[in-house]
Amino acid sequence: MVDLKSQYEPIKEQINTALAQVLESFAFINGPEVQNFQKELEIYLDVKHVIPCGNGTDALQIAMMGLGLKPGDEVITADFTFAATVEVIALLHLTPVLVDVEPGTFNISPEAVRKAITPKTKAIVPVHLFGHCANMDEILKIAEEFNLFVIEDNAQAIGANYTFKNGTKKKAGTIGHVGATSFFPSKNLGCYGDGGALFTNDDTLAHTLRGIVNHGMYERYHHDVVGVNSRLDSIQAAVLRAKLPRLDAYNKARQQAAKKYMAAFRNCKHLITPTTFTQGTCNKSNGICEACDCHVFHQYTLRVINGKRDGLAKHLSEKGIPFGIYYPIPLHLQKAYLDVRYREEDFPVTNQLAKEVISLPMHTELDEEQIDFITNTILAFFG
Repeated sequence: MVDLKSQYEPIKEQINTALAQVLESFAFINGPEVQNFQKELEIYLDVKHVIPCGNGTDALQIAMMGLGLKPGDEVITADFTFAATVEVIALLHLTPVLVDVEPGTFNISPEAVRKAITPKTKAIVPVHLFGHCANMDEILKIAEEFNLFVIEDNAQAIGANYTFKNGTKKKAGTIGHVGATSFFPSKNLGCYGDGGALFTNDDTLAHTLRGIVNHGMYERYHHDVVGVNSRLDSIQAAVLRAKLPRLDAYNKARQQAAKKYMAAFRNCKHLITPTTFTQGTCNKSNGICEACDCHVFHQYTLRVINGKRDGLAKHLSEKGIPFGIYYPIPLHLQKAYLDVRYREEDFPVTNQLAKEVISLPMHTELDEEQIDFITNTILAFFG
């Protein structure tokens, strides 16, 4: 599904030199590499504050802590996503409220968000799933109307640009009150271990977040807020510094691979290819709009209709082609998050997607021969 070794080869010398420098400096925590990466990422994202942390899950939890959410506060998020998003809500004794997603983008449905709001609702967590920006125009409109926080789960979409209806652009993760991302090795910008970060333009919130990631300390042994131990280490920062200048090229390579997949599958009646634009900002209904860069394809996810998904998965496995099914069980059906409030009729899209989605290999080193083999194998299955 990913080819980290091939990605490493062109930057091998730079990575090895940077790692050797960290080892020689012994500045393993909050060293110069972390500080420099923070500044460079702030410039890339055009955001005032980047707060590095230990991983993407921590980033989400720290964001909610920093906003002062209290036990019992309701937080609305998507039913169709990885469990980390709802996991941190539950860990903080907040109340997760899962809602359905849109069939084209797989992202949270603004209409479903609006219906789920109660007097206890305090925040919305849109997930930019598979690298595609959620409909932030509508999310921000709802948040402003009901005085809610917006926490962007940007673990899969770093580098994506969201185009607002007025034509302006912002990087995914920098649009709401705070954004959270992951640098897990397979991400579009990945390190060689665990890592994460938070983004915000709010000076006061940034100050709070910086204390939380470091045991609540701003001065050693002075604990001003309740904190956690979640810091990006210097070795991971060194890897990320080497990769950051290449992130746009990495994302472009993913978009080019997606175009080739799209062209191959366009006429296959058994497949629905991913939507590649943000609703409301582009009129193109098929294919990839050259003007839209709101999707950076962390995953290339097809919908296989007519009940043929599992058969295709078996066929790919027999041919030695890796694939992923993200996600086979909706969160509202997971044992840890069962709730009597949820009704199956509230999740028609999510329930359908769980039966249909399959993700194909997607990474920066996919070449024409590999894509041809994958697409021809899939088309041959459908005859």
